[in-house]
Amino acid sequence: MTIELKRIDRQDARTIGILTMGDNIFYTLEDKDRGLTSTMSLLTIKSIKVKSETAIPTGTYEIAWTFSNRFQRFMPELLNVPGFGGIRIHVGNKEVDTDGCLLLGLTRTTNSILSSKAAIKLFETQLLKTMKKEKVFIKIS
Repeated sequence: MTIELKRIDRQDARTIGILTMGDNIFYTLEDKDRGLTSTMSLLTIKSIKVKSETAIPTGTYEIAWTFSNRFQRFMPELLNVPGFGGIRIHVGNKEVDTDGCLLLGLTRTTNSILSSKAAIKLFETQLLKTMKKEKVFIKIS
């Protein structure tokens, strides 16, 4: 299965998108989109990236269910993101809640997403069901 994330609202400090997983639709919040793509060289990515203030490169990444030392629990992780490590999908409402990770919500305002805990619960439940049957990827555009 491939989950689709389309970035729809880019501003100075944050990026909001729409993530579609089957019949479920979520809003996403990330750091600033600096135009990185997974096809860029690692040197180029590192020269553009601002630590803890940059959205991950557009592209397609496998999602794994791994243990996070930071959060002390198992959660979704995007694998092999060039120039980034430990990219998770987790709870949060504003850009200060992410260091490059993807935050999920059920609704949005101009600068934030809302109902994040409910969104993560729904997302993780569906993700784990799907992962029992097949690999899951996320395509970010």
